[in-house]
Amino acid sequence: MSKRKVAYYYDTDVGSFTYGLGHMMKPHRMRVTHELVTAYEMLPKMHVLRPKRATPEAMTAFHTDEYVHFLNRVTPETAQELTYHGTRFLVGDDNPAFEGVFDFCSISAGGSIAAANRLTSGAADIAINWAGGLHHAKKREASGFCYINDIVLGILELLRMYPRVLYIDIDIHHGDGVEEAFYTNDRVMTCSFHKFGDYFPGTGTQEDKGRGKGKGYAVNVPLKDGITNESFQSIFEPVISKIIEVFQPSAVVLQCGADSLAGDKLGCFNLTMHGHAHCVQFLRKQNIPLILLGGGGYTVKNVARAWTYETACAIGIENDIDPIMPWNQYFEWFGPRYRLEVVENNMDDLNIKDGSLEKVRVNALEQLQNLPSAPSVGMHDVPRESVGQHLGFGKDDEGSRDKLDERLAQHSRYIYNLQESDTTSSDSDEQDSWDSDESTHNWQHSSRRVNKQHSASTNRKRMSLITNQYYDVPVHDHSFSHFDAGALPTKGGQRRFFQSDARWDENFEQIMVGKDASPLPRSFSLAALMERGGHNLDEPVEDELEGSSMQVE
Repeated sequence: MSKRKVAYYYDTDVGSFTYGLGHMMKPHRMRVTHELVTAYEMLPKMHVLRPKRATPEAMTAFHTDEYVHFLNRVTPETAQELTYHGTRFLVGDDNPAFEGVFDFCSISAGGSIAAANRLTSGAADIAINWAGGLHHAKKREASGFCYINDIVLGILELLRMYPRVLYIDIDIHHGDGVEEAFYTNDRVMTCSFHKFGDYFPGTGTQEDKGRGKGKGYAVNVPLKDGITNESFQSIFEPVISKIIEVFQPSAVVLQCGADSLAGDKLGCFNLTMHGHAHCVQFLRKQNIPLILLGGGGYTVKNVARAWTYETACAIGIENDIDPIMPWNQYFEWFGPRYRLEVVENNMDDLNIKDGSLEKVRVNALEQLQNLPSAPSVGMHDVPRESVGQHLGFGKDDEGSRDKLDERLAQHSRYIYNLQESDTTSSDSDEQDSWDSDESTHNWQHSSRRVNKQHSASTNRKRMSLITNQYYDVPVHDHSFSHFDAGALPTKGGQRRFFQSDARWDENFEQIMVGKDASPLPRSFSLAALMERGGHNLDEPVEDELEGSSMQVE
């Protein structure tokens, strides 16, 4: 094989995190993989780099500010309070708020972002980040052991330089988080090979093809239990070859989830190490810039074997390494054979038994055949930093941001959500006017209607990755108590917006405040009244900055 420039990203701290005693996800597997890669003396053949950890600002390229802020401050002790008893951000038992969760996310996301930048700069042809590949994370919620979607963040970086990016997922679980992120986009094609049918996350049928501009650019290949190397190869190669022909990707991201290997604790496929790694070999031959990411995999010793061998495939030395393992720190883990192999078991391949594999292949190829030619994109140079960053602003003023601005922005988002709920309501003849003179009546009327709508709605459905069973998640209360903006709540715990004790009196030609209709003192400014949210002067207002009560004179 021709020689490729390979960049390998690894942070020594990544193996020190734990999801908790007994949890199926083991970050330690990255350390075991690295030890095995080191023992096979592959490091001198690559550019070994420690990635810069992703900042909260970098994560908000995809995730919401509230969710990133939550991850940055949640601890096991505060998880119940900050998730509102498990109804937001971290739902169910799959994603515990373990110690150092944000640092773990920053390592994973930082590696994928750095790998993308390495490709776009031309410094590498293949970039590897085994700590990445967390494909289930959503924009504002963790899912399936995944908190931050490093894949989406990496693809967004690739799109700065490449017109089209192909994402391929060979994890046994459907790559729902990545598909959802680019479901309406024709610059990113997602292709997922996964188990379907009473299996987490319960999505990924061949009817899911994208929407809008992205219609046809989401390719799903649902499979059944026991698929073997031959069966998997018979559908992987023709589908990916057709995608490359039709879509003409400028870069490829391959998520190498190892839970599709035979013998995985949560898997039900029958792929060997070589069958799994064949996907890496096939894509390497296409001479397209390639990113290799980790993902699932819950039998640690098999995960380490597979990713070590796939690292060798990226370098192009897979035929030269000895299948008998060299001595390493975890040597006893690989007994009794001590070989670099994951063998198949005696499972039946249900995909061949019922003939479903051929049908799935035909449907996928028909979908690709109906696509137009590769979408063209007008590319132009994208600055790597903002004007403010270039001039040096914003580096040391984090603590001096205007708290009032933050409160107003949060209030605006809250109102927007309420208005969005109103527009989706079928009760069109009860539309409220938020800027009318009767704002008090409108707010109370809308509040009753929103509460009625949500109380009548059914609970959200979620599926557990561990049990593959659905469970109900209660819709959290829409009271203002869920938003710690530090504003003044009214009776009942809800903020009443666009109300004020102040009004303009034409006789006095002044602003009148309070039930006694007394005019405002001349010394009192309108700005001060606005800062108080229109409340009566006799009411003390808690000053967020000082933490003490402030009486307006």
